[in-house]
Amino acid sequence: MGSIFRHAKRAPSFGFVFFALFALVLHWTTASPSAASVNCTEYDFIVVGGGTGGLALATRLSQNLPQYRILVVEAGPAALSEPKINIPGLKGSTIGGPYDWNFTTVPQPNVNDRVLPTTRGKVLGGSEALNLMTWDRASAAEYDVWQELGNPGWNWTTMIDNMLKVETFTGANTAMYGSEGVGNSGPIHTVINRVIPTQQNYWIPTGQNLGIPHNLNSLGGDPIGIMDQPSNVDPSNYTRSYTANAYLPLAGSNLFVMENMRVAKVNSRPCNGSIRATGITLEDGTIINAGKEVILSAGTIQSPGLLELSGIGQEAVLQAAGVPLVVNLPGVGENLQDHLRVQSSYMLKPNYTSFDALKYNATYAAQQMALYEADQISEYDYTGSGYQFISWQQALGNASSSLIALAQQAANASSPIDKYKLQYLTAGLSTTVPQLETIFSDGYTGTKGYPANGSAQYGINTFSLISAVLHPFSRGSVHINSSSIDSSPVIDPNYLSNEYEIQALIAAAKKNRQIAQTMPLAGAWTEEYEPGLNNVTTDADWRNYVLDTAVSIYHPLGTCAMLPQEDGGVVDPNLIVYGTQNLRVVDASIIPIIIGAHIQTSVLGIAEMAAQRITTQYAGAAPFGWR
Repeated sequence: MGSIFRHAKRAPSFGFVFFALFALVLHWTTASPSAASVNCTEYDFIVVGGGTGGLALATRLSQNLPQYRILVVEAGPAALSEPKINIPGLKGSTIGGPYDWNFTTVPQPNVNDRVLPTTRGKVLGGSEALNLMTWDRASAAEYDVWQELGNPGWNWTTMIDNMLKVETFTGANTAMYGSEGVGNSGPIHTVINRVIPTQQNYWIPTGQNLGIPHNLNSLGGDPIGIMDQPSNVDPSNYTRSYTANAYLPLAGSNLFVMENMRVAKVNSRPCNGSIRATGITLEDGTIINAGKEVILSAGTIQSPGLLELSGIGQEAVLQAAGVPLVVNLPGVGENLQDHLRVQSSYMLKPNYTSFDALKYNATYAAQQMALYEADQISEYDYTGSGYQFISWQQALGNASSSLIALAQQAANASSPIDKYKLQYLTAGLSTTVPQLETIFSDGYTGTKGYPANGSAQYGINTFSLISAVLHPFSRGSVHINSSSIDSSPVIDPNYLSNEYEIQALIAAAKKNRQIAQTMPLAGAWTEEYEPGLNNVTTDADWRNYVLDTAVSIYHPLGTCAMLPQEDGGVVDPNLIVYGTQNLRVVDASIIPIIIGAHIQTSVLGIAEMAAQRITTQYAGAAPFGWR
């Protein structure tokens, strides 16, 4: 596999090409519309999903187990030369487009019956190709809870060891970052952005004026504070660094990737009192056999659906969908958890220029793109790097007690997950586990929309504050409702199912305004563009604003939870699906309890951990009979 790729470099045009064409069909198979071009229908390991976890896992298996053949099946295309993916300043432009599955939730009754988007990557590299490149970690205590929930060996020590394998961070021991919790020899490149707008320079002093400490080691297990946060951007060329262009080139010739092909189901047979996965059936009916394992890395929304299409899940769900039951596993598709966000935006004074200028000033945008393509510092380098992670006590002071009382009412007393969420709020963990994230994002982000061309406000420069509640108690589900893979999953996150979360988001929105009104940031703007100082003033106004505008920040997890089966678990600590011998899940769906962070570094750490365990199991075993 490594022979196919070359290191990404900018070329002198917008349509720059990052990699050599995939001419070696032996190692890279584009399967569209059928899999007839696949040279072999038998592999040792089949990884379903070429996303964040799947490509990292498959690459490590290829390196560690060179005697085995590994197949990755990805529903989307490779898009290694796609500027909207590669250029940091075009972040977000792929959402809702052809590289997005464009899933939506069912109407959510607690957010005014709105149907919310559920963005997931349909492209080689998965959602990591579409995300906004936030590179952070949860607190050490949160990873330790995974072990306390019944998963030996899954804790901060093992996870940080594996997360450090992932990255090469540029910028340690500088004024912007210290040295803790960052790697120096991994495939993914990370850096704190070299473009910091003038108005963002006020971010950290403003937080400090509100009593929030400057954290120079936020990835080291203690994220509390305000900071400049890294992004997964390669500083050698200022392009997105993700599994498709960072991990995959390291794979050997024993790794095969099939693009543009969906998997209809996992095939299995009874074996010694349980079920053994024998391979997969593709959407065109082609059967591919697996000698060792089938591994699902299709993500939080689709891994449970593939289990259900394969007859593994709740009996009632499968019966309603017309799928014969193979393994009755009630936890499949349950335990869906996600972060909701609220945004506020502020019009800058005329002497400031923001990221918005790339929207309204075509001449300026062309100049900045020319700089970018010439390897010069450009606005197109920009990713949001101003972050804050704080407790409710830091956010609200003594007023936090009423919010915590609502959390105690929201918690399910019989749920081990809710037990730990309460501990995050009320025990000694309340000072180390963050509850509220706020992001400084230059330019407009919100639901109102940037002013229309021709309107009086068109051409304004803004900044936005985006806040998310990090440990909601709401849990939802995702299930199939048909035996056809052409039917969209039924996604019900059950957002804002309790008063705690509504009041927490209201507090988050009010906090945005307080931050904006605190010096020195307060000196940079003239008007609150969204929601508007005169538009939202009363408690009823704030409530309506939250219910009308809150949206996901796209961190779904938990639907194939790594928990004891009696607690609703789907996989054991080796990530093997209960009731099977050799079917694993390796993606965000196995995370049992939502973390107070963005999820990509955790998913990559999970993939590294899984690769280590699988390698240990199979290092001395004989390969499949294809040899």
